Amino acid sequence: MRDAVTSLIKNYDSTGRYLDRNALDSLKSYFESGTARVQAAAVINGNAAAIVKQAGLQLFEDQPELIRPGGNAYTTRRYAACLRDMDYYLRYASYALVAGNNDVLDERVLYGLRETYNSLAVPIGPTVIGVQIMKDIVREQVAAAGIPAGDYLDQPFDYITRQLSETDI
Repeated sequence: MRDAVTSLIKNYDSTGRYLDRNALDSLKSYFESGTARVQAAAVINGNAAAIVKQAGLQLFEDQPELIRPGGNAYTTRRYAACLRDMDYYLRYASYALVAGNNDVLDERVLYGLRETYNSLAVPIGPTVIGVQIMKDIVREQVAAAGIPAGDYLDQPFDYITRQLSETDI
């Protein structure tokens, strides 16, 4: 897993360039938001079960067909699998948040996920909605904790939904 610093250096090194103003501004932003990113990750860590539960309840309230007979979250086993997956997305989003880089999402979550979901007939649209619901809940909790919630907070969640959405919605 790379963080924002190692990714930036790798990109500049591979093209044989010195760090320019854009690179230095990017590094400055990364370090300035570091404390807020770590604090936001602590909020996620301390409330992960509640975030997943609340997001699941809202998702199934908004999309009740998922938990009706024939729905993809129908049966206790499928319902639990859905919540388990939401927990995975939240956990890896917190890793990407701290790293300031989405590489961990590709490496650990997204590569092969669409194919797996498609082969199991798991609808990707509700997954995307669930990730966005978790993002909103996290934003609320981070703001309630008095932590500045900048774009850094949305990036991992938006990246997950963008990557999933590119193939199937």
